[in-house]
Amino acid sequence: MSKLSLSPADMEGAYRFIRNDHIEPKDIAEAGFQVTAQKASTHPILLALEDTTALVLRHQSVKSELGHIYQGDNNRAILAHSILLFAPQNHEIEQQMWTRDILKRGQRHQHASRPYKEKESYKWEKASQNMIERLGTNIDKVISVCDRETDIYEYLAYKAQNNQRFVVRSMQSLCIKEHDNKLYDYAEQLQNATPKVLHIPQKGGRKARDVVLDIKYAKVTLKAPANKSSQPDTAIYYVSCIEQGDRKDKLAWHLLTSERVTKAEEAERIVSYYEHRWLIEDYHKVWKSEGTGVEELRMQSRDNLERISAILAFIATRLLQLRFMRKTCSQADHSCEKVLSTKAWSYCG
Repeated sequence: MSKLSLSPADMEGAYRFIRNDHIEPKDIAEAGFQVTAQKASTHPILLALEDTTALVLRHQSVKSELGHIYQGDNNRAILAHSILLFAPQNHEIEQQMWTRDILKRGQRHQHASRPYKEKESYKWEKASQNMIERLGTNIDKVISVCDRETDIYEYLAYKAQNNQRFVVRSMQSLCIKEHDNKLYDYAEQLQNATPKVLHIPQKGGRKARDVVLDIKYAKVTLKAPANKSSQPDTAIYYVSCIEQGDRKDKLAWHLLTSERVTKAEEAERIVSYYEHRWLIEDYHKVWKSEGTGVEELRMQSRDNLERISAILAFIATRLLQLRFMRKTCSQADHSCEKVLSTKAWSYCG
């Protein structure tokens, strides 16, 4: 995509907008979220693909206003938790942004004693609450699809108790009531359903390949952890998909879901939902490097940085839509006007 052809007056207007202290970054984002909520009503089902990323900014003028990333790391960043709403040929977002307090480095070692709502992991539940506020009754058609970081009992219990739909990849073999077992041990006793062929895309140093998965499923009841005895047990469905063969790095997904799974077709549908989770990683890549280059911004203050970052976040969704359309649509359907208005694409020289 070529650079925008803007007049000097247009450029000056854009800079004034970004520097305007009377415009809150959250208001820019909220305007986009409201459009997203309106579009959500036109789809029968939406996958809410979630993940967190760090915007690492190295420009000295803003580093003092940002938080740390990891223990012992001198880089500074804004953390962003994004939800990409996915439907065929459509991507929209919800985001939270925050920074970690430099003075609270190392507090992860107090994980067991700190209240749940004070932990950074509470962001997942907060994101769900934000979706409810914006989508209203349309939340019933939304399925949250999350990686292993969401394998938190409080989060799973919250989703189940509030009848919110989800597919979460398990990080650990949780205790379940069935035969007083651990989840993964119980899975070994289940019968295989019809095998499924899955294409794993190339990523980093990993080569693309096709794998054959053994799929198993069951309804299970998660036991509340011993240190959370006040929490009720949680009944959910479980789908196991393990790559056939003896590879040391073979694919193994243990999926927990609110969706009813009583037959092979339903189990395969859950796997297909989780397959789309990679799109949120692609979105962050487009936002941070390939598309809008948000990490390369050289703003003079954090407020200016957050204003332009919010705008670029929505531009990144359009770029991702165009790329997804190119990969999945027929040549006859390759028209940018399925994603961009005439006014939007005509600005590109």
